[in-house]
Amino acid sequence: MSSLHGTTPLPFPAPVGPRSEKRGERFELPALAASVAVARGRIGSRADEWGLPDTVRDTAQLIVSELFTNALLHTHSHRVICRLESAGALLRIEVADEGAGPARPEPRSPDPGAEHGRGLMLLDALASQWGVISFEHGGCTVWAEITS
Repeated sequence: MSSLHGTTPLPFPAPVGPRSEKRGERFELPALAASVAVARGRIGSRADEWGLPDTVRDTAQLIVSELFTNALLHTHSHRVICRLESAGALLRIEVADEGAGPARPEPRSPDPGAEHGRGLMLLDALASQWGVISFEHGGCTVWAEITS
């Protein structure tokens, strides 16, 4: 597991190099199963538009699918907010839910035949770093950073 699990993200690094333009987008979608594909498509479009490598795009789409699905399955949210930020080959994804309380998602070891329970283990394997920000009033934001 990443040593940064559960930490607050560091300030976004200053852009450096020829692809140093800092780009970002924020969108929210209803907390419905159909919105997972919409979020995945939006991530793919932005990654392509921003000239990110295919590997970053594919990884980002998988991560947003997992995080968005977790928000649907484990909270009673009406909407899920996604924020993307990119500088150079670094992409940060944040997915925020409206959970009922200060819950902290934790990776677990599911039974081999279990249908669910591997999302955060997958996130830990794919992201260069990630963490969870929980709020006292409810909800949390799970963030992940991907580099090429």
